[in-house]
Amino acid sequence: MAKVKRKPTGVRRSAAAHNRSQKARAAKRHTSGLLDRAMAALPFTEEQWHRFFLVAIIAAGAAIAWTIASFAGVPEIARTELAKSASRSGFEVSRVRVSGVERMNEQLVYERVLGEQDRPMPLVDLPAIRERLLDLPWVADARVSRQLPDTLKIDIVERVPHAVLRKPDRLMLIDPYGNELEPISPKQAEGKLLIEGPGAARQVQELGRLLDAAPALKPQIASAEWVGNRRWNLTFKTGQLLALPEGDLGAPALVKFAQLDGMHRLIGGKPVAIDMRVPDRAYLRCAEGPCPKQMALNGRAN
Repeated sequence: MAKVKRKPTGVRRSAAAHNRSQKARAAKRHTSGLLDRAMAALPFTEEQWHRFFLVAIIAAGAAIAWTIASFAGVPEIARTELAKSASRSGFEVSRVRVSGVERMNEQLVYERVLGEQDRPMPLVDLPAIRERLLDLPWVADARVSRQLPDTLKIDIVERVPHAVLRKPDRLMLIDPYGNELEPISPKQAEGKLLIEGPGAARQVQELGRLLDAAPALKPQIASAEWVGNRRWNLTFKTGQLLALPEGDLGAPALVKFAQLDGMHRLIGGKPVAIDMRVPDRAYLRCAEGPCPKQMALNGRAN
């Protein structure tokens, strides 16, 4: 049998290997020395360091275990079992108590929470119930809370009815912000401010600010018409019409009219229409034609 002879390790190769080994040991001693000096500089004992590393290892293990359990659905299963246990102990929805309802149909509130009946209290989604209640036209805000062991407490904040919006096919009760509340009949609309005209629903807040400029006139106004998407015509309960200018000139003109009315008793008087679209002018029209009397503030009969 042939024998394989290995060449003896060369002197140079052996010396290089020995040199690399010495460098590695030196680097290790240097690194260990730096780490030892750094740890010694900190105000912790060796025992405290051991505890710290032990806690860190346990926390990391717990985090890994929780992540695995979450993917497996264990927390949700535990939550469901806890809820069932609470339900068996009487902690489930058996009553709904509603407060704050004065104008709207209270039954609509109960319908929005009907699905919560007999649900375990820990499984009741309060924010979701609130969102369903906020979808109701009359509800401005809603607070939903648990009253253990078996009651859901619902506090409703209703919107305030403000006026009636005339739509092409019906009359709609609205709040001061133009939110539609519910359809009403002409009989129910009597005595309420009537708002009409294309785009009027978007101008309800602006109309409120306009009428606030002359609060003494507000109770005497029967309707307001948004004209040409730029200005208002006001009709008083006497049937007289007041044409106001567009934009920011509307409020000053209404104040001027209030002053004229205080001096000349225009509301309830002979003029059937007062046109104040021209600044500092009040053009009057009577039933039989132009009014004969000129008005103050450079007002002129038309």
